[in-house]
Amino acid sequence: MATALSEEELDNEDYYSLLNVRREASCEELKAAYRRLCMLYHPDKHRDPELKSQAERLFNLVHQAYEVLSDPQTRAIYDIYGKRGLEMEGWEVVERRRTPAEIREEFERLQREREERRLQQRTNPKGTISVGVDATDLFDRYDEEYEDVSGSGFPQIEINKMHISQSIEAPLTATDTAILSGSLSTQNGNGGGSINFALRRVTSAKGWGELEFGAGDLQGPLFGLKLFRNLTPRCFVTTNCALQFSSRGIRPGLTTVLARNLDKNTVGYLQWRWGIQSAMNTSIVRDTKTSHFTVALQLGIPHSFALISYQHKFQDDDQTRVKGSLKAGFFGTIVEYGAERKISRHSVLGAAVSVGVPQGVSLKVKELEKQRESAASDILQKKQEAEAAVRLMQESVRRIIEAEESRMGLIILNAWYGKFVNDRSRKSEKVKVIDVTVPLQCLVKDSKLILTEASKAGLPGFYDPCVGEEKNLKVLYQFRGVLHQVMVLDSEALRIPKQSHRIDTDG
Repeated sequence: MATALSEEELDNEDYYSLLNVRREASCEELKAAYRRLCMLYHPDKHRDPELKSQAERLFNLVHQAYEVLSDPQTRAIYDIYGKRGLEMEGWEVVERRRTPAEIREEFERLQREREERRLQQRTNPKGTISVGVDATDLFDRYDEEYEDVSGSGFPQIEINKMHISQSIEAPLTATDTAILSGSLSTQNGNGGGSINFALRRVTSAKGWGELEFGAGDLQGPLFGLKLFRNLTPRCFVTTNCALQFSSRGIRPGLTTVLARNLDKNTVGYLQWRWGIQSAMNTSIVRDTKTSHFTVALQLGIPHSFALISYQHKFQDDDQTRVKGSLKAGFFGTIVEYGAERKISRHSVLGAAVSVGVPQGVSLKVKELEKQRESAASDILQKKQEAEAAVRLMQESVRRIIEAEESRMGLIILNAWYGKFVNDRSRKSEKVKVIDVTVPLQCLVKDSKLILTEASKAGLPGFYDPCVGEEKNLKVLYQFRGVLHQVMVLDSEALRIPKQSHRIDTDG
């Protein structure tokens, strides 16, 4: 069946690999694999409390895999969307006998409903690094005045400001979310930082409230209250009250924003701000799949201005965007243009040139970095699970080896799984392999070992020692007293013994 998920989105547990069956396996094949693993992991076969506990967990996992794959409805869902497709709420009311296309459509509908429910509760770690470069000397030089000064032949370009910020949202309960953020900034030799903590509570389907506490060396402690409310399906309002404590006393502030969806892609905003930098602002924002357009007008103290900006979104894998803006007010006029591009799964790099009167010319380099999800803890957990499975296999493997030796059958002498470096030009790369001799011997039946066309990381007793890198399985085995050796790709099917694997010892 077709898959709707990329390799990066596949679930950690591959039920087909766990049972070591083909994706096209029949009910009889599934039942035979299930019975064999149940005999291996049955808790009643182990007296040691620790081994018994590990056996119970693995036994339940095998049972779960069989339950999913033995039912045509859940198997179809699993084949298309993996394990997370089964975890989607709502399948219990879906009519059975659905086609793959109908299942895919139903999954997308259920997923949209779940995302709407969790909209206010997502963890959203993100950060921003912004660098300002003063390039005025490139465009406005005083050659006549400084022509005798050493080194004046080269334009003077310098970094005049930098800003770094980081924030993370973490759901505490179904209605409460904690938000922690911090920032550091410097400009023309002066710098400072701040840290903020906010607690948000969803009060109803139409609104939420948020308490904010902050502190920093540029400004004093801050206490704020923010409220959000949907007035109609197309209109909402937000209100933010703040108390800023400083050496000059307490400075209160109030900001209210009224917004309305003008159409599917356009939103109009009316903003009124009193206290800290009082102003009135009106703006229209249109955001589509290929563009983002903003026009705004502000009247306020100390800044009044008009702004128009446009951003074009290219429909490529790198999510390239080009943008330009014009801003004019009492402070002068600024024209800015630039571009940004995705440089990795988690990072976006952007650059913009700003030309202003009387500000001059500056270059901004900005990197937006989403916090990477570390796989280290997951690898450690999988390693511990694999080691537990190997301990449970020891007795079965001993009996299998005795039976195979009595008939001069198949004995796995050594087996390794992971990243091998055979090319001399790559000697500096680190080899990352694990010993899988016991798990492979445990899969031997009637002097045969058959592995299906799937990643070996899901087999009992295996785990992925190098996530995201190319892996192989290397096996040294003995059959009828003769040495054999084979190496296959991670997702390649394997069937042993084979005559072609025989090691020629004549030389």
